[in-house]
Amino acid sequence: MEYFLETDFIDLDSTFNCGQCFRWENGGDGLYSGTAGNKSVTVRQEKKGMTLLNVEKADIAFWEEYFCVDEDYSAIIEKFRADSTLREACGFAPGLRLLRQEPFETLISFIISQNNNIKRIKGIINKMCSVFGENGAIPAPETLARLEVGDLTPLGTGYRARYIIDAAKKIVSGEIMLDEIAKMPYNGAKAELLKIIGVGGKVADCVLLFGFHELQAFPKDVWIKRVLAQYYPDGLPMCMQGYEGIAQQFLFHYIRNLK
Repeated sequence: MEYFLETDFIDLDSTFNCGQCFRWENGGDGLYSGTAGNKSVTVRQEKKGMTLLNVEKADIAFWEEYFCVDEDYSAIIEKFRADSTLREACGFAPGLRLLRQEPFETLISFIISQNNNIKRIKGIINKMCSVFGENGAIPAPETLARLEVGDLTPLGTGYRARYIIDAAKKIVSGEIMLDEIAKMPYNGAKAELLKIIGVGGKVADCVLLFGFHELQAFPKDVWIKRVLAQYYPDGLPMCMQGYEGIAQQFLFHYIRNLK
């Protein structure tokens, strides 16, 4: 069936290409096909939202949550307009929208993303899902925990293979409990993720922001460090408070695309 998902300020191009996700492919003519968790769908850009194509009725609520249709982006962007730099960033991609992604998928994706480019990240994830996953989904923690480094390196994971397996083993053993992390305040949740070998501050913040919708998380890569040094040497403005992670995505996408 087709289902029109109405939401303000949604642009699929900027949302899928701002570095927060790696499982969507541009089919042209406003169409994107992708997978989240164990669900796949094709979406078409519309003037005031998007149309979900070939979607199961039972999955509509899942996609509504994934695309954060409950978030009032008109109010958030209006709040951001108090800062001149952020106002420009929002004007550059007003339809950028943060997604609510599955935590384990996000964790594995951003471990793979370290010192990597988006094309290679997508390729590695797709190979992993094809070889070890079910129905196109990211392999379950139990599956990855049984693997050896040599099982993953042919996929192009390189040194990250050890990190992926460590993350899976810690989750399977209960040392890391994603359901509990979801209930923790920001600092405690970040400390838990940092227990995983190869997960540093930036990856932990990406996982918290994109996988747990922890809007206090503010990942700092080379682009954002430039933004902070040039525009915010005295700290973030008050208008970002409570939505720092959303502001980070607008700033990241803007500064990375400046000519």
